[in-house]
Amino acid sequence: MNRRKSSTSSLDEISASYDVPVIDPTSVPKVLAGTYTPGTGDQHPDCKEKRRVVYWVYEYDPLLDSSNMTMDDWIRIAKDIRGVYEMFDGFVVLHGTDTLAYTASALSFMLENLGKPVVITGSQIPIFETRSDGRDNFIGSVIMAGSYTIPEVSVFFNNKLYRGNRTTKVSTGRLQAFDSPNMSPLAIAGISIQVDYRSVFRPTCLEKFTVFDRLNRHVGILRIFPSISAETVCSFLQPPMAGAVIQTYGAGNMPSNRSDIVKVLKEATQRGVILVNITQCMHGSVDTIYETGEMMTKNLRGEMTAVNQEDEGESRELDIVSSIARALQLSSSDDVEHVKELLIPTMFFSAIANADISRLEEIYQNGIEINLQDASGWTALHMACNEGILEIVVWLLQHGASVHIRDKLGRSPLSVAIENDHHKIIELLVKTGAHVIESPVRLGDVLVAAAAAGNSKRLLTYHLADVDLSYSDPCGRSALHAACTVGSEECVQVLLDADVPTDVRDRTDLTAVMCAQINNNQHLVDLIATHEERIEEVRRSMNYSGMELPRGKDAACTITGGPSSPHVDLQHCV
Repeated sequence: MNRRKSSTSSLDEISASYDVPVIDPTSVPKVLAGTYTPGTGDQHPDCKEKRRVVYWVYEYDPLLDSSNMTMDDWIRIAKDIRGVYEMFDGFVVLHGTDTLAYTASALSFMLENLGKPVVITGSQIPIFETRSDGRDNFIGSVIMAGSYTIPEVSVFFNNKLYRGNRTTKVSTGRLQAFDSPNMSPLAIAGISIQVDYRSVFRPTCLEKFTVFDRLNRHVGILRIFPSISAETVCSFLQPPMAGAVIQTYGAGNMPSNRSDIVKVLKEATQRGVILVNITQCMHGSVDTIYETGEMMTKNLRGEMTAVNQEDEGESRELDIVSSIARALQLSSSDDVEHVKELLIPTMFFSAIANADISRLEEIYQNGIEINLQDASGWTALHMACNEGILEIVVWLLQHGASVHIRDKLGRSPLSVAIENDHHKIIELLVKTGAHVIESPVRLGDVLVAAAAAGNSKRLLTYHLADVDLSYSDPCGRSALHAACTVGSEECVQVLLDADVPTDVRDRTDLTAVMCAQINNNQHLVDLIATHEERIEEVRRSMNYSGMELPRGKDAACTITGGPSSPHVDLQHCV
């Protein structure tokens, strides 16, 4: 997000200066405004990340104590993120270290179909101390959340980014307080930031971001130890216990001579208690011998280490890469890998342009980063949206392509699809969680310009992109004003179908109907009057008792038919 120089300090002024939406302070915790701006400029440290990050701070009052965190607090954080999800590119949660790993793990499962980074961080030394790790952790988290596409709940601590549900606190006194046993960091911030994109867990479901908040509080952890009594296990698994994680020895071993414990576990499963077996060791895995064990190997949020039973030493190489390597007489593996890095992206984008899904599958199996960006910042999804190839867009989304990545001009894949009026692709992207990122003022300008040009298709495009067609330009003119001025009946019909208000006045105190009358477009005056009669008839027939029907993008009903016998589609009425 590009920053414009400004000396303003109020919330509304900062919102206007940085082109971010104004947030209702009553709907969220106490709001403070601030900015951190890595890149070129005069009030920031040296930073190679070219993107400026504008951040707002939400402060809980009272502050939550890490040691006192409960499931209710997790739900509160998740719902707060959901409430402003479309307003930001990423989120940073400042958290005490005692239960930080628990919160990160819980949020990773609660935030379903997450398409944006959520980074949790804290400090070992209070940030008010002279020598504190809090400043570096905070700045690093803001950079990771604002500049990198890592759509996971993660933990940033001591210059390392870990997967949230693979992190545990390992030290009370060292700055390296957290570690991720059995899994390498997702990113390491050294002189430069190195991100292991191949390890990033991406959503592949074509659904919008949601929050799962129906948490079961009757789940616990039971650690097996020598001579543990059957009574202890039985007491632990008594109702209302609904599930338990059993920490066993080695690769998942239980005492073979303890038939009493096995009997208790069997009785618990017969009552419907879900038992999960994990190892007490920090490294390694539990063997999945039985069918029930195989069912538990489904990786939901990257919380499990995939164990490949096949030979991992052999990797499939594309024939063309091997052929070129032989032609160039390359003998070292480093040289071959360098050729691969140069050729594979070009082949990948070429396969997209040719809509060759089989070739895409082959290249994908060779480990290409699905969100790889070219020199202009375009990803494969940008290209597919530009070409209008629906099948390729579906394939990319099902393989983890992000709908939120922007190119160097700030355009998302949805923006590209809108520019080309690819309606089916727009509907798919919106279903997957994409949303328009322009401000209402800019959208008002675009909508008014489209209506003034008689471009009803573009108005419909923005409507499918879930944009409120009632937005106005700086002069207060809406798209309906412009359409009535130029006499575009198609544009007026699209706007009326979107249920935009017809009584809005611009800064010259003119309504859309007045604009139509001034320009002798009586047929539009009649069209708007007929539409208003239908709405009034529906209001009477549904006996709303003065309650207004929803308008604009939140309209709940579709109205068809004549004024004497209107038909209302109640499928989505509230």
